[in-house]
Amino acid sequence: MYLRLRRRVDVLPGAVIKLGDIASIETDRRYADRIRELIVWKMRPEDGNLLMIDMLQIVRLIRRFDPDLTVETFGEPHVLLETTQSGKVKPRYALLVAAWLLLFFGSGMAIMNFHADVDMPVVQRRIIELLTGRPDRHALLFEVPYSLGVGLGMLIFFNRVFRKRLNDEPNPLEVEMFMYQENVNHYVITEEYAKARAREGETDA
Repeated sequence: MYLRLRRRVDVLPGAVIKLGDIASIETDRRYADRIRELIVWKMRPEDGNLLMIDMLQIVRLIRRFDPDLTVETFGEPHVLLETTQSGKVKPRYALLVAAWLLLFFGSGMAIMNFHADVDMPVVQRRIIELLTGRPDRHALLFEVPYSLGVGLGMLIFFNRVFRKRLNDEPNPLEVEMFMYQENVNHYVITEEYAKARAREGETDA
């Protein structure tokens, strides 16, 4: 049989985790349904909100089911189970609004401070004077296109207009969020392996 574990799965408290819930399985039809129904774990309060299931646990389970079955594994060597009350991670809208306001006003202040630091109005008036040959206190010919260009540049940079993507490439924010999630997963998995080794050491002692 061929087995690939999912990276992360949301589960309910006290849920009974079956192999079909956490893995993609390809095998003989005679075994497929029964293997998908194999019970891997039952969530307990002491498991916390994150639990790691290792590939070796899955292989042992399958070998107990049928010692003659050859298991070929692909992808991740573990799956993270995240306990949520609804079985799905719901967005926290209050936190989302607070983060949006913080980023909006913070980025606005950063742009204004940069413009003040480099004395942008003076630079723009000087550019207009060089182009037209006469000074202008209000360099609207430069300021208006520049302001529109800053907004257009932000749209292109983040590759999104409201919910519509400009193309299929991920924007820098999505890449950073992906890297953050990967680092969190790596940290949790490392901690879970350390706890497992500690439990094995206690058992040996």
